[in-house]
Amino acid sequence: MTAISPEQLDDVQLVKLALEDVEYFEPLMARYERQLLRYVLRISSFSEAEAEEIVQEVFLKTWKNLRDFDGGLKFSSWLYRIAHNETISHFRKHQVRGMDRQLHLDEDLYNSLPSELHLQDEIAKTQRNAVIQNLLQQLPEQYCDVLVLKFFEDRSYEEISDILKKPMGTVATLINRAKQQFKQLAHDYKIAL
Repeated sequence: MTAISPEQLDDVQLVKLALEDVEYFEPLMARYERQLLRYVLRISSFSEAEAEEIVQEVFLKTWKNLRDFDGGLKFSSWLYRIAHNETISHFRKHQVRGMDRQLHLDEDLYNSLPSELHLQDEIAKTQRNAVIQNLLQQLPEQYCDVLVLKFFEDRSYEEISDILKKPMGTVATLINRAKQQFKQLAHDYKIAL
């Protein structure tokens, strides 16, 4: 690699360089690996190991299709779209095999719990996160997806539109309906959020 650090380059620059030298693809993977893992875990009920497998598939597909990337679009939106599709594909394979959907709690969260006075607060937060994850899993897929992208992944309406391949007006409507259904579910289960 040259004297320019990959961290100094934006995604599009790294994509162009990666097409010439595979070593430049690694910084792209490092830049998005944790984000994609978190995203897959949030929109699915897969274990962390399964989510890691999905993320690896995402990077393989990204590499195979890197020449098809449109530099006029955001790379992150394109990458999230691939992750979204891979997660759905993996979920469908699980359904065909008859595997049950289960709620998997984040082990890292439990391992990082402080042993001090704030333990009760951390336990309450963990339980709340588990309840939210459970409620999200009960929503129709399209509603779960938009809520996770908007409120957990902090994606803009434009990015969500690119990721889900839906017009921005539809995205806004989906988010509004998803929030209403989420609130209704919380109310039905008598959960204060």
